[in-house]
Amino acid sequence: MKMLASFRKVLQEVALTPLYQPIVDLQSGEILGYEGLIRGPSDSPLHVPTTLFNVARLCGETVELERLCRKVHIEKFVQMGLSGKLFLNMSPDVLLMPAIESGASLLTPALAGIAPENIVIELTESDSTSNYPRLREAASDYRGFGLQIAIDDLGEGFSSLRLWSELRPEYVKIDKYFVQGIDKDAVKRQFVRSISEIAQQSKSSVIAEGIETEAELHAVRSLGIQYGQGYLLARPAMPPVSVLPPETLRLFGKGAHPKRPPMNEAYRSVATVRKILRAVPAVADSTATNDVYDIFQKQADLNVLAVLRDGVPIGLIQRLRMLDRLARPYHRELYGTKPCAQFIENAPLIVDHKTSLQDLGNLITEADPHHLSDGFIITEGGQFIGVGTGFDLIREITQMQIHAARYANPLTQLPGNVPINEHIETLLLNEEPFAVCYGDLDHFKPFNDLYSYRKGDEVIQITAKLLREHADPALDFVGHIGGDDFIVVFKSTDWRERCGKLLDQFASATSHLYKSEHLAAGGYVTENRQGAEVFHPLVSFSMGVVQVDTALPYSSYQIAEFAAQAKSEAKKISGNSLFVEQRSLLRAAYDIVAQAAPNDDSA
Repeated sequence: MKMLASFRKVLQEVALTPLYQPIVDLQSGEILGYEGLIRGPSDSPLHVPTTLFNVARLCGETVELERLCRKVHIEKFVQMGLSGKLFLNMSPDVLLMPAIESGASLLTPALAGIAPENIVIELTESDSTSNYPRLREAASDYRGFGLQIAIDDLGEGFSSLRLWSELRPEYVKIDKYFVQGIDKDAVKRQFVRSISEIAQQSKSSVIAEGIETEAELHAVRSLGIQYGQGYLLARPAMPPVSVLPPETLRLFGKGAHPKRPPMNEAYRSVATVRKILRAVPAVADSTATNDVYDIFQKQADLNVLAVLRDGVPIGLIQRLRMLDRLARPYHRELYGTKPCAQFIENAPLIVDHKTSLQDLGNLITEADPHHLSDGFIITEGGQFIGVGTGFDLIREITQMQIHAARYANPLTQLPGNVPINEHIETLLLNEEPFAVCYGDLDHFKPFNDLYSYRKGDEVIQITAKLLREHADPALDFVGHIGGDDFIVVFKSTDWRERCGKLLDQFASATSHLYKSEHLAAGGYVTENRQGAEVFHPLVSFSMGVVQVDTALPYSSYQIAEFAAQAKSEAKKISGNSLFVEQRSLLRAAYDIVAQAAPNDDSA
C-alpha cells in the first residue's frame, strides 16, 4: 500500500526525471537523435524504471504514466534546444488506443519546437502485439500526423519479428543480447547480418543497442549496421551530450569500417559460401504439392528445393521426407492440391554468399544440428541463389585445415609465408587499407647460443603470444615468417597504440628467462669466433610499419620489400623500437616498375 501511495504521488506531482541517450551514426560519429528514458524519485524504489512501470501496470495506470513520460520528455527536449530525433517509448497497448487520444501528449504546443518527423514512436513488447490489423491501422494514424515508428528489442521474441513485417517501421532496434559479444559469436554475427539484409529490403534503418566495447563496435560496423546506441558511445544523461567527445569520435576514424572482416591470426581461408553453392529449383510457397512432386519425379538426382514467398526464401523441402509422407495412404489425395509450404519441416538457415566457410561452420556447430543434414539457403542481396550441403561444407573445411596445417609454423602454430601473402593479396583485391608490421628479435642468436635453443624457442613463443594479445582477432592477421621474424597485418586503426603497448610489455614478459646478474647488467659477455669478449644487450623487439594505400598498384611482394626496409630502420634504434615508414611509397612502387621495364635506349 505504501508503494501504491508513492506511485500516486509520482503521478500527481509528475515526479519524473528524463534522461536522454544518444543514438549515433556508426559511420560518421554524428548523433542521429536521443532515446528518452525515465527515472522516478531518486529516494524511492520507484526510481528504477522496471519497478515504476510494474506498479503502474498493477494500478491500471500504464496509459497515464506513459502519457506523463512523453510529456516530460518533449518539454525538456525543447527546453534544452536539442536537435535530431526524439525516440519515445510506447507500449502497443497504448498505441492501440485512438491516435488522437493516446497521442494527446505528442500533439501539444510543446511540439512547436520539434518537427513531427523528428518524433519516433518506439514500440516495446506487450501481449497486445497479437492484434496486428489494429496495430497497422494505429501506426498508419500516427504516420498521418507526420510521426515515425520504431520497433524496440528486435529478436527478443517472435512477436517483434512479426511486428517488423506487419508495420514496416522506419527504424528497428536490435536487442542488446545479439550485440554483446558479437565479435566472438558467429551465430550472433549471422543474426545481425540477416537483419541488415532484411532491413535493406524493407527500407528500415537498423540501430544496434548495447554497444559496450570497441570490438563490438567494429563487428557491428563491419556488418553494415547504420546506427548504434550503448555505453561505449554515450550513457543516458541529463543533460545529454550534443557532440561525442574526441576520444569517442576517434573510434569512427577513416578505415575503421572494413568491407568485410578479414582473416584473424588463426589462419582462415578466404573461401566463402559461394564455393559450395549448388543451383536447385525454387518454387513459390503457393505452388501445389503435386507440382513439386512432379519436379522431384522428373529430376532423380534432386534432393532438395527451395520455397520462396514474394521472392524471399522461407524454407527447404527435402525430397525423401516429402515422398515418404505422400506415399502414405490417402496423403497424396489429401495434400496434393494444397500449397507445398506445408512440407517445410524446420526453420531454415539462410546465409549470404560472402559468409566465410569458417563462420558458417561455427554457425552450424552452435545452432540446431539439423542444418548439417538438411542443408542451408544461400542468398545474394537477400535474393535466393542456391543451397549448400553439410557434406560440401565439411569437405571444404577439412581441406582448409589441411592447407592451414601445411603452412603453419610448427613452433607457434601461426600461419606462414603462403597464407600471409594470400591475406595481403585479398586485402589488395578488396581495396581495403591496411598497415603491415614486420617484427624481428634483436640480439637473438647470442641469447640462443648462451641460454640454449629451448629458451630461444620460449622467446619466440612469448613474442607470438604478445602479438596475438595485441591484435584484434576480428580485424588483424598475425603471421610467423620463420625463425624470429613475424608479420602483423593491421586493419585496426589504433595499430600504433597496439604496437606501443606490446613493446612496453616485452621486457617484463621475457625477464624470467635471464640470470639475475644479466638482468642487472642489461646484457651479458660472450666470446666471439676470434676469442674476443663481446657485450650483448638483452633480447629486444624491433617493429617496422608501412601503411598501404590500396589505390596504388602494389603487389604482396612489393609490400614485403617495403616492410623489410622499415624493419631494417627499426633495428637501427636500440632497445624495443617502432619505426613507421613516413616516406611516400608511390615513388617506390614506380621505381620497382621502372626497374622491371625494358630500357627504351636499347631498342
